[in-house]
Amino acid sequence: MRVLGLMSGTSLDGIDAALLHTDGEQIAAFGPSATFAFLPAEKAAIECAIKDALGVDVDQGFAEPDSFKAAADAVTEAHVRAVQLMRDQHDVGDIDLIGFHGQTVLHRPDHKLTIQLGDGAALARRVKVDVVCDLRQNDMALGGQGAPLVPVYHRALLAARDIDGPVAMLNIGGVANMTYMDADTLIAFDTGPGNGLLDQWVVAHGLGAFDEDGALAASGEVDRPCLEQLMAHPYVRAPFPKSLDRYDFSLDGVKGLSAADGAATLAAFTVDCLLEAARLLPKPPKLWVVCGGGRKNRAIMARLSEHAGAQCVDADDLDLRGDDIEAEAFAFLAARSVRGLPITFPGTTGVKAPATGGVLWLNSET
Repeated sequence: MRVLGLMSGTSLDGIDAALLHTDGEQIAAFGPSATFAFLPAEKAAIECAIKDALGVDVDQGFAEPDSFKAAADAVTEAHVRAVQLMRDQHDVGDIDLIGFHGQTVLHRPDHKLTIQLGDGAALARRVKVDVVCDLRQNDMALGGQGAPLVPVYHRALLAARDIDGPVAMLNIGGVANMTYMDADTLIAFDTGPGNGLLDQWVVAHGLGAFDEDGALAASGEVDRPCLEQLMAHPYVRAPFPKSLDRYDFSLDGVKGLSAADGAATLAAFTVDCLLEAARLLPKPPKLWVVCGGGRKNRAIMARLSEHAGAQCVDADDLDLRGDDIEAEAFAFLAARSVRGLPITFPGTTGVKAPATGGVLWLNSET
């Protein structure tokens, strides 16, 4: 199938779109890819929904805030535009299926609650292509964390390159996650913050939306007492399965530091969470493959390369598309979903048995 994967992450920097030729087991070819920014009003609506979601006391039950409807409409409209732009500006040809992640505004696996906004049925109608969405909910209903979802795609990517394990594939986005592969063993979990805290820090200091190339972090010094305080968070050493909401960590641990030292300390925190996560694995990885925006932060990559105890490579160095892997993954997952293949596993989300997932909306449905 020719499947278009659509992913909008917690960094809110836009929609990644990537076409994949796949049957959900193997990757036949990679098609065009692109990223499309949210319009300011769309981003504002999503930010309002996230703020409202964080203000809800889920222990008292979850009542959907009014802002969710406006945000869902904004997310849907942005994705319709992304599909149209892929058709207009890139040679995507006929699209057989779309994998639509939606926009996460809340992830609380301890309450079996994960919310991704966006209307899959409306997207299917508007772009005249069948859509698979809501890929996390069945896993949660069956006892899983609902995340991470990408590991089965990581496995397919590296299997096609005959890379012997044990190998760890790291995705450093708003949250960082790790996939460990060794023969038939597949383990994955969120390790801790990715770029999320660092982005918040940069914005709070009026220095832009993110630390471009890690320049700010590279110019500062790691504050060791602050780093130790951050690493004391109980999540860091908790056993897997485990998954995070981007906002499960705060900037409290670096208050009072200079902009540069705070950035350096937060970058170190991201890396040290990854290193601590490796201690939970059956064997030390002999190769670390890094994808996502965090691989472009030179402070993160320098610290990881220094302390990982194994070779660390940018996914691009393996002729993978490091910026597009998550979008590609949702194309792959959509193909698996319509074939009834499992997308989550006991070692990745804690689900009791391998489970498929997703809701299929046909483009003719109302």
